[in-house]
Amino acid sequence: MTSGPLRIIDVSHTIEDGMITYAGLPGPRICDFMSREASRSKYTAGTEFHIGEITMVGNTGTYVDVPFHRYEDGADLADAALSSLVNLETLIVRYDPGHDRAIDEIGSSGSDVRGRAVLFQTGWDRNWRSDSYHVGHPYLTAKLAEVLCGMGVALVGIDSFNIDCTDGGDRPVHTALLGAGIPIVEHLRGLSEAPEKGGLFFAAPPKVRGFGSFPVRAFILAP
Repeated sequence: MTSGPLRIIDVSHTIEDGMITYAGLPGPRICDFMSREASRSKYTAGTEFHIGEITMVGNTGTYVDVPFHRYEDGADLADAALSSLVNLETLIVRYDPGHDRAIDEIGSSGSDVRGRAVLFQTGWDRNWRSDSYHVGHPYLTAKLAEVLCGMGVALVGIDSFNIDCTDGGDRPVHTALLGAGIPIVEHLRGLSEAPEKGGLFFAAPPKVRGFGSFPVRAFILAP
């Protein structure tokens, strides 16, 4: 990182009532538990509060997967190491899927990725909140997942519907990365605003026991 002021680049989607992140999973329900109007009877005149309630599946918005998502005995959100989720030197792999959805290499820029967050920018986030987002998305291959594991990456992310191909029932990329203890962040956005190198990535979820996926406010600090 260079010295001087840093930009904060938000690379996460906004969570809104009823929105669908993953086809087949319900959207979040966001409502009042206690409205400002209802709170006025509990406090002195001029004092009011809002307490919100949200019901949602863990796979909502921009979220992180940790090993428990795939493996019963894997680390859950409460046990996931913060060192694998925050303050990670970042490499952004800019990939134009064209007619080839399968991403099977990171190119010469990825020669030194040990301990880094490797984030794949495909531009698929442009389809967010549309039917197109759920069909024909770019994804990583099983071969690349194994390569990334061998290279010692700290975290892998993508701005797509899923880091795996969802045409069938197998999920080799989740299997390999989470099996190696490497968190996955899906449904990123705005990676084009960040530099290829020189940034620091943050994607910390709440410390929840017995959960393997949860939304994050993902961001990059960059020169």
